[in-house]
Amino acid sequence: MRVEHLEPGRTAPAGLVGAVLARDIVVAGGRWAKGRRLSHDDLAALASAPPGRPLTVLVPEAGDVHEDEAAMRLAAVAVAGDAAAAGLAMRGPNQSRVDLVAAAAGVVVVRLAALDRLNRIDPLELFTVVDGRVVAPGDLVASAKVAPHLVPSAVLEAAAAVTRRGGPIVRVRPFRPTRIAVVVKESVSAADRARFEASMLARAAGLGATLTGIAHVADSVEPVRQALAAATRGPDAARIVLTAGAASTDPGDPFFAAIEALGGRVVRRGVPAHPGSMLWLARVGRSAVVGLPSCGAYSRATAADLLLPLLVAGFPATPATVARLAHGGILDRTQRFRFPAYARQLDAPEG
Repeated sequence: MRVEHLEPGRTAPAGLVGAVLARDIVVAGGRWAKGRRLSHDDLAALASAPPGRPLTVLVPEAGDVHEDEAAMRLAAVAVAGDAAAAGLAMRGPNQSRVDLVAAAAGVVVVRLAALDRLNRIDPLELFTVVDGRVVAPGDLVASAKVAPHLVPSAVLEAAAAVTRRGGPIVRVRPFRPTRIAVVVKESVSAADRARFEASMLARAAGLGATLTGIAHVADSVEPVRQALAAATRGPDAARIVLTAGAASTDPGDPFFAAIEALGGRVVRRGVPAHPGSMLWLARVGRSAVVGLPSCGAYSRATAADLLLPLLVAGFPATPATVARLAHGGILDRTQRFRFPAYARQLDAPEG
């Protein structure tokens, strides 16, 4: 990059077509924004303008990339060259910023270590919403930007090396068509049943899933086993089974005995978030079984409303999936934005 100066009212030196303005100026009553690449007509307009303060312009040399192109290339790096495959669409550039927006409803996944490595490269800027956030189509997920008007191509090549092996730094895992069944003990009072069923319907609908049915069963092993077997077996098996009414700290609860009898296993008792200590996760065959805390079964947003979107987006029922809840897992009122839209309407956690 070479720095030159232009004087309004005087003919520009040769070779300045394509030079970049270093600051905003006003020419013939119109505003020219910094970063503007000067054309033949622009230089002629400056030559015809009244004399004034000299203007600094940046003349690109071999290997220099204009800020708008640099932002486009940086955004392409963020999605490893394929925005559609990453569940994103590009928007811009606008003043050297390119936005990445969600192409479909789903869960944002950010490779935090890679994001950190890329942002150590001066002067690149890639910033995102929080990992695990639920987004709707068109929601802003990330932005790529550069500060200088010209960037050496070698800097962008260094950024590309960050994603060459690990894939996209940011992406959206879209919600999948998912069948959700519900099994609840009859210990849930009749007075609370309607509120409970409305809560389950809202959760499924809010994630684009299908609620296949709600089974109310007696508080004993065999009825629970039969209901779980019906929900998790056969061609119409539910991918997720939501349960309510279990005593989560009692290993002899009928839900846990039934899961064992069906050859399943408990993956996690309690999750690293609050409220969430009463939440549990199990697997029976290919189905995830989620034990809802009593408050989450009704009108309170809990860690279950962070776990469910992950499961609907295709994350497996594993300890690694549960561990994703820990960062930002203090779910007080300030964290309402982390929940899916349906859960933002529920009572806020106490924190």
